[in-house]
Amino acid sequence: MTPEALLANWNAAWHALGVAGADEALCVELQRRYSEPQRHYHTLQHLGECLAWFEREKELAERPGEVALALWFHDAVYDVHAHDNEARSADWAQSAMLEHGAPQEAAERVHALVMATRHNAVPEGRDAELLIDIDLSILGAERARFDEYERQVHAEYAFVPDEIRRPRRREILQRFLAREAIYTTPRMHTLLEARARANLVRSIAAAN
Repeated sequence: MTPEALLANWNAAWHALGVAGADEALCVELQRRYSEPQRHYHTLQHLGECLAWFEREKELAERPGEVALALWFHDAVYDVHAHDNEARSADWAQSAMLEHGAPQEAAERVHALVMATRHNAVPEGRDAELLIDIDLSILGAERARFDEYERQVHAEYAFVPDEIRRPRRREILQRFLAREAIYTTPRMHTLLEARARANLVRSIAAAN
């Protein structure tokens, strides 16, 4: 996604919330966060891919501005040694929205959407379903992009010994494969489900 497209998405999200004059400095700061050196997958590439999917599927959203902002913030904090990245990202999203005049209820919903990206529960509601499908779209990517994603994830956790990292990664992928459906929105399910399952089976076999 080009810088111009990112900015257009950012401005549209705030406009949808009824906030005039989106904070472009915050947009720049978020892009800086996604460019931090410890990141290999959770980068501007991932953010751009997510927002591109959102632009294609946003008619499914009940509150598209909130889904867009949840995507912007969902990996805003990314410390590979921490276990509370989603919580810290969600808190930042909520406080930023309130600071810039968004309704309290909207800020609370975005906080919940960001927390849903922990992927530890079935998403509830159309906006959460869309957000999670978009966040997991990489699993159904074309083979070359999925393989790049796998290399990027392993690079982020290269500090973990191989004999620990690979089994943990295999467990994570197996949990996704065990789901009755990886994707819940109709078009993304049709486009990505079969390819995601093929990618996961191949990656799990390689991790053995």
